[in-house]
Amino acid sequence: MTEWNIGYAGILAFIVIAIAASLRILREYERGVVFLLGRFWRVKGPGLIVIIPGIQQMVRVDLRTLVLDVPSQDVISRDNVSVKVNAVVYFRVVDPEKAIIQVENYLSATSQLAQTTLRAVLGKHELDEMLAEREKLNLDIQQVLDAQTDAWGIKVSNVEIKHVDIDESMVRAIAKQAEAERDRRAKVIHAEGELQAAEKLLQAAQQLARQPEAMQLRYMQTLAAIASDKSNTIVFPLPVDVFGAIKQALGGGRAGA
Repeated sequence: MTEWNIGYAGILAFIVIAIAASLRILREYERGVVFLLGRFWRVKGPGLIVIIPGIQQMVRVDLRTLVLDVPSQDVISRDNVSVKVNAVVYFRVVDPEKAIIQVENYLSATSQLAQTTLRAVLGKHELDEMLAEREKLNLDIQQVLDAQTDAWGIKVSNVEIKHVDIDESMVRAIAKQAEAERDRRAKVIHAEGELQAAEKLLQAAQQLARQPEAMQLRYMQTLAAIASDKSNTIVFPLPVDVFGAIKQALGGGRAGA
């Protein structure tokens, strides 16, 4: 009777262990890729699933968005400037079957692909574009990565360039370039101001020439402004036509003599 009880207890313990080994609990963000005798069977989860030990195997896949830190890459821009660039890639698995079957390690594969894509895309742009158009470059890298990882069942949702490190000598050159650009803009603005002032003076002269009484009024305003000044010297403006009349009179007197 005792041996019978021991054997029965052993069988019961084996059954309990077998049942425990066949049960899997998958969280809401997890899926299980199940293989039956080495062949893909189905994707199961979330919740409680049963796996037949020795016949079925299961691989867990996390469906949450993963953050991949791309290490600094040496990039040569289109204008032959060497920079170091690092970035962050946000991606998630959308097809667990492809992520397990189509690629050996989708995390490592995505990391390596992100590094090569970062160098390839940024190498097509100049340094100024890397510094000023990061949003456009982020979108370009994201689209290229997303297209290449689609066969692995991975969706690249976002790429962010973190830092663009430039050599110290290049930093000084950029500073000189920026200073020269500011000087150029200042000179252009000054020249445009001079041009606008000349155009306004020309319009005023044409308006005064059409209305002589306006010219006389302007003379009176000028005299009033001079009189209000504390200077001992007073200059009386004379119109140009007065000098013409005087010159003509003197010329007529000489001819009569």
